[in-house]
Amino acid sequence: MSTTKTRIRQIGLVIVPSTDQDRSIQFYESLGFEKRTDIPFGGNYRWVEVYPPSGTAGIALAPPREQDSVGVETGIALNTDDADASHAQMKSLGVDVDAEVARMGDPVPPMFWFRDPDGNRLMVVELSQEQ
Repeated sequence: MSTTKTRIRQIGLVIVPSTDQDRSIQFYESLGFEKRTDIPFGGNYRWVEVYPPSGTAGIALAPPREQDSVGVETGIALNTDDADASHAQMKSLGVDVDAEVARMGDPVPPMFWFRDPDGNRLMVVELSQEQ
């Protein structure tokens, strides 16, 4: 096995399939995300990126390829300083969130899942101030 390291330094974007990019932009902006990129590419396509206000990693909202589906487990975990407040806020906005915040006990932090308009699942995890 080689011990050579790659030059990868950070996660820049994760891609979430979106069947209606305008609807997805509106959804993520309602959660406080910022649209930082929205450019045409490849004919009738758009490249759209949204970011949490203080985040350096973003979510690209891309049309699904023919072989891809929507309504997927994205594996994306978003961080919050207060899972209960974030859950209540999302619920008040009409977001499809879990019925309650999951509490599994230390060392697992409080967390919950929500679904975007295409049914893609993302997790919100409470991080302590030390993290």
